[in-house]
Amino acid sequence: MAINKAMRAALKALSYPDIDLKKNYKLVRVAENVSHPPANKLFYKAWDHAVPCGDHEVPVRIFAPRDSLPQPKILLFFHGGGWVTGNIDSYDKTCHVMANKTGRTVVSVDYRLAPEHPFPAGLEDCYAVAREIFLDDTLLGTHADEITLVGDSAGGNLAAAVSLLARDRGEFLPRQQVLIYPATYNDHTDASPFPSVRSNGSDYLLTAKRVNEYMELYMSRPEDRQDPYFAPLLAGDLSRQPDTLIFTAEYCPLRDEGEAYGRRLLEAGNRVRIVRVRDALHGYFMLPPRYVQVKRTYEIINEFLAR
Repeated sequence: MAINKAMRAALKALSYPDIDLKKNYKLVRVAENVSHPPANKLFYKAWDHAVPCGDHEVPVRIFAPRDSLPQPKILLFFHGGGWVTGNIDSYDKTCHVMANKTGRTVVSVDYRLAPEHPFPAGLEDCYAVAREIFLDDTLLGTHADEITLVGDSAGGNLAAAVSLLARDRGEFLPRQQVLIYPATYNDHTDASPFPSVRSNGSDYLLTAKRVNEYMELYMSRPEDRQDPYFAPLLAGDLSRQPDTLIFTAEYCPLRDEGEAYGRRLLEAGNRVRIVRVRDALHGYFMLPPRYVQVKRTYEIINEFLAR
């Protein structure tokens, strides 16, 4: 259903919360956790694990599909939240739905958040979990070729960056990745080359201003903005990347850069499918699966995974 005038007016009003993210990011974290409580554990199978990474451990939560196979395939999931908010609890229901809708085990990564842990801390956490799962198939009984990276928004950025790191470090190489409205570029001001930053950057919940604030909190120094692991679209070489499925939302400021990343991957010789979800806002993937955009997204994901 298209966004009508009343809905547009409501979205516009909700898109300008009077809050300084850089000063109040901890309050935003609390608000997001309250608005996305964990699912009732009576209705799904999940358990927690931890992966060593340097001087700390990275928590992960493993969700089994309702009708799990003896050795199900794996979706390694990196959550969104602008690298600053979100965790395995706030994405608990999303991962539960993902496991059941795909019939695959979902491994959700609770990577460290900025600004306490700026770039590349969260990325290194995601890479450490991927490395353990890809290199040790005894952990979950799944071969490396049956593991797919998945991420939404900042998590899509992290999934793309993990794939680049994996190729460059030569330790493993994912076969497939699903990037859901990923952040791939480094500039979301009016100087951005992407029209969606201006056309969708003020009235559709996620604003361009908010994306800029997230990136400022995520980076540890200004030079990070030019790092392809920070902004994958800046990578000079995008060859030898996984088969990629990219979803963008019609009314999302990140729409055009996500699609541009897909085209760059395609030009570099990779297999890519780009899907723009009509009448969708940034964050739609966390809605209940009865919503038509979510339902269609899972249909396309399952088609992609079955290839």
